[in-house]
Amino acid sequence: MSGSELPKKEVNVLRGHEGAVLAARFNGDGNYCLTCGKDRTIRLWNPHRGIHIKTYKSHGREVRDVHVTSDNSKLCSCGGDRQIFYWDVSTGRVIRKFRGHDSEVNAVKFNEYASVLVSAGYDRSVRAWDCRSHSTEPIQVIDTFEDSVMSVSLTKTEILAGSVDGTVRTFDIRIGREISDVLGQPVNCISMSNDGNCLLVSCLDSTLRLLDRSTGELLQEYKGHTCKSFKMDCCLTNTDAHVIGGSEDGSIFFWDLVDASVVSSFQAHASVLTLSSFSPKFSSFFSFSVSISVSFQSP
Repeated sequence: MSGSELPKKEVNVLRGHEGAVLAARFNGDGNYCLTCGKDRTIRLWNPHRGIHIKTYKSHGREVRDVHVTSDNSKLCSCGGDRQIFYWDVSTGRVIRKFRGHDSEVNAVKFNEYASVLVSAGYDRSVRAWDCRSHSTEPIQVIDTFEDSVMSVSLTKTEILAGSVDGTVRTFDIRIGREISDVLGQPVNCISMSNDGNCLLVSCLDSTLRLLDRSTGELLQEYKGHTCKSFKMDCCLTNTDAHVIGGSEDGSIFFWDLVDASVVSSFQAHASVLTLSSFSPKFSSFFSFSVSISVSFQSP
């Protein structure tokens, strides 16, 4: 993907949330997306047509993160009520509630087979839950962090987590080994490259860092945005050619992966842009790949 194909203006505005939107996630094929926020709801959209499809309500406080299975049949969510909800997408029914975190839950993600989901919390722990059993107790608890865990990412054999304690920790679930990469700055988001070789890390010193996933080596740094006070997600485009991040002034930045130059940036919101999510599917219907972004700005 060349820089000329990157998004440069909004295509649709998704309106419906009452208050701040805290996360947005595309589904596996990029045709739909889920958003969640301060109004305690999760909303399903067709972002390409700007259509709201369904609303999911059950959380008692704000919903901080949401993730959908690869077959689009189930979703999980978490938030300020300290619980993880496991939903049926078509009916909107809550299949199960997982309880165990002692404080707010910041992030949640399914594994590849949707048999296990992993959550990260303000209580400095990462917990794994079995979606196939009827138990509501975690099957694994990792509590070696020294501060809030903000973000998780999964492979077939590993759990990766970023914490405000300034570390990115990798847990090999086959042999029980933990590897810690110390960055020295609070980590608020981690995102894996599509080829699985690199890890993109957002830190509260207004710097994105690209790490070699196998060695922890720092490969590149990306600057120009402002990220000092808010959690702001980061990601790579579907070709891994560009890095995407938000800024506290409401801008979206696109950097060249290799030389870290700012290829494109534009004002997307009037206030803090907390997340940018890139579609996993390139559609020739658009003159550029479709991205979605959310911010603290109310609709």
